[in-house]
Amino acid sequence: MESEILTRIEISKEYLNFSAGHFTIFSATERENLHGHNFQVRCQVTAALGANGMAFDYVMLKRVLKSLCDPLDERLLLPERSPFLRIERAHGRVEVAFGAERLSFLERDVLVLPIRNVTIEALAELLLSRLLAQPELIAAGPRQVELGVASGSGQWAFASWSSTP
Repeated sequence: MESEILTRIEISKEYLNFSAGHFTIFSATERENLHGHNFQVRCQVTAALGANGMAFDYVMLKRVLKSLCDPLDERLLLPERSPFLRIERAHGRVEVAFGAERLSFLERDVLVLPIRNVTIEALAELLLSRLLAQPELIAAGPRQVELGVASGSGQWAFASWSSTP
C-alpha cells in the first residue's frame, strides 16, 4: 500500500468572527437569558501537496470563511428546528413562543438558522456544511476539513469531515 504525506493548513484570522445574540435552550421549560458573544471561527484543511508546492489556494479559503461569517454578524440567531420554539413572521417582526413566554423582535435583526439550538456545536456543524457546499473548496481535493467556532476564549467546538479513500 502506497503512503502519502499530507499537509494541514490552519486559517485562524482575527477577522473570521461575528457578534451575535442568542439563548441556548436546555429543555421545554428552561433556557438561558438572551445574551451575546463575539464568536470566532477557524478552519483546518488537510490535503496533499501539489506540484506547485501548495496544498490548495488558501486565499480562497479565507474569502469563503469570511463570507460565511458576515451574514451572522450583528444578528439575533434563532434555531428554526428547535422542538421547543415556535417562530412566526408577521408585519416586519419575528414572534417567538417558548412555553408561556412570548418574545418579539424586528425581522431585520433576526437570522433564523436551520439548526436545533444556537450552540457553538451546532454553529460549527452548520458552517462546516456551508463550507463543504462551496465547489471551489471541493475542487481543491481536501482529505479532511475541520471547522471550529468559539464563543469566548478557550471555549471551542469543532465539526469535521473527511473524504473516503
